[in-house]
Amino acid sequence: MDQPSGRSFMQVLCEKYSPENFPYRRGPGMGVHVPATPQGSPMKDRLNLPSVLVLNSCGITCAGDEREIAAFCAHVSELDLSDNKLEDWHEVSKIVSNVPQLEFLNLSSNPLNLSVLERTCAGSFSGVRKLVLNNSKASWETVHTILQELPDLEELFLCLNDYDTVSCSSICCHSLKLLHITDNNLQDWTEIRKLGVMFPSLDTLVLANNHLNAIEEPDDSLARLFPNLRSISLHKSGLQSWEDIDKLNSFPKLEEVRLLGIPLLQPYTTEERRKLVVARLPSVSKLNGSVVTDGEREDSERFFIRYYVDVPKEEVPFRYHELITKYGRLEPLAEVDLRPQSSVKVEVHFNDQVEEMSIRLDQTVAELKKQLKTLVQLSTSNMRLYYFDQEAPFGPEEMKYSSRALHSFGIRDGDKIYVESKTK
Repeated sequence: MDQPSGRSFMQVLCEKYSPENFPYRRGPGMGVHVPATPQGSPMKDRLNLPSVLVLNSCGITCAGDEREIAAFCAHVSELDLSDNKLEDWHEVSKIVSNVPQLEFLNLSSNPLNLSVLERTCAGSFSGVRKLVLNNSKASWETVHTILQELPDLEELFLCLNDYDTVSCSSICCHSLKLLHITDNNLQDWTEIRKLGVMFPSLDTLVLANNHLNAIEEPDDSLARLFPNLRSISLHKSGLQSWEDIDKLNSFPKLEEVRLLGIPLLQPYTTEERRKLVVARLPSVSKLNGSVVTDGEREDSERFFIRYYVDVPKEEVPFRYHELITKYGRLEPLAEVDLRPQSSVKVEVHFNDQVEEMSIRLDQTVAELKKQLKTLVQLSTSNMRLYYFDQEAPFGPEEMKYSSRALHSFGIRDGDKIYVESKTK
């Protein structure tokens, strides 16, 4: 059978890691020298390959000489073949079967939906622990075949594959701990629950940028579906009900949740969003990437009680009653305006006259003199001002400096300003 046209894996490998393009340097992490063997390639002494090979966007369509791959890649543990032109699983199998130490394989953005993955091909992937199939449009039949043949698979990435539904495999994959299935079109919980059936050991489930509209499952069933789930991302999902957030408490081991960008939280302020969610999820220790401290949890739970204190009984969430048992009924917090006062009312004394007037505290002594000029019939240059704090023990303070701001005197309502003529 003729080899597919286009650039081969082996051709790209030799070009990228030739001494001219990838000079070998001694020392840890700088490269791995592959010693020659009698069966080795004549080019072998010229290449020094790292254990992590990145060959993305290189136009690769086929494997090339399998003996060469075996000779060069015996030590390779990670291989990135994303954004190439691989469309035949047989060619992928020829590469992978000759990389015996391979644990991580990235096949994102290759048109592999154009061929069928047979079990004999999938068997060459058996040692892979982390597999990335983002934007490969891999069918669920392909995924099921992979799951059957990869007994040690721990992490699977199925993002951007246009999935509307999930096809449930007849065989459970007990090894899988992390599933990224973001940026698809999964709207109904009936599809998400199939993931729990297929992957009972799942630790991390990333569902961001799907359109999940509700979590429709009895609490006891949720605990059975995802008994080991520690982290879930529902970022930019379609959740619109607080009952959906409460459902997350049914996952017995859940510790981390991401809930940014959901319709339910849009009407609330940033502070309200976080505090109301933290208070509803007592077992979650990390929310939206930030650790929930004991202090924050208590503040949030007290905030929650006060938030719902005036809500009609029929609308009060069950969590409210739990927190009342914990803290008791709390009085509303007093509203304290910490903004600086912008103006005050003072008494202006001049000769035997007393006038009450409002003055701005952001103005200077010089500006105050201009304001008083008409009232006291003195020029600003002939005016001397004294500030009398009614609670100060030292008597009036002369307001000597024209550029000094009035707020620096600590003037309050009811204080007095005395005006005298310098020529008096």
